[in-house]
Amino acid sequence: MKKILYISLSLVIAAIGFISCSKDQTYAEQKDKERSAVEAFLTRDVTIVGPAGDTVCNVGVINVITEQEFYDQDSTTNLERNEYVLFSSSGIYMQIVRPGVGEKIAKGETRQVACRFIEFNILGDSLQLRNDVSYWHTNPDIIAVTNTSGTFSASFVTGSQAGAMYQTYGEEKVLDGWLAPFPYIRIGRQMSEDGEIAKVRLIVPHTAGQSSAATNVYPCFYEILYQECRD
Repeated sequence: MKKILYISLSLVIAAIGFISCSKDQTYAEQKDKERSAVEAFLTRDVTIVGPAGDTVCNVGVINVITEQEFYDQDSTTNLERNEYVLFSSSGIYMQIVRPGVGEKIAKGETRQVACRFIEFNILGDSLQLRNDVSYWHTNPDIIAVTNTSGTFSASFVTGSQAGAMYQTYGEEKVLDGWLAPFPYIRIGRQMSEDGEIAKVRLIVPHTAGQSSAATNVYPCFYEILYQECRD
């Protein structure tokens, strides 16, 4: 419980800092600042480190491709070129590290999916939240995902099974950024050594982010593993 409170307090302090720094800025100026932060992030060759100085994720210099290029490549991103597709309507950037095992969520279907993730505040240049550590091992963030005629929606499982995202931000609705990969990935469980579950990397603007990002106008980088929940 202390760790949950610590994370939440850290977010509150960060939010206060953002508000303090941006109280004299217009929304347009805040968006320009966010856009500049994302553009810099794409070319910075970022390595995300943990509190102990350990390497959590090497992002690298990102090569942005268009949606048409993405679809021409059978909805894949070239990892050797460190490609991310930019979805122009949402401003979300996505890299499919692994498309996963199992089947895609079919139209009219609802499935429970366990998510392991890291959340990096791009504007604050800091690792903000993660549930890929031992503390959260028994409580991954579980989301109930529904495919309605090709449009995906989802909600976090709450109560005693609630994970880091819900406990930190208190939002039952899953942020739009986390839903962007579902048309392109398969959801299953790892049953063999080479049958690895879906893994994606995302750059999510505040308009598709969680409540703190939306309120304080900052983008986040996510690395997420998606796995089918056991029956």
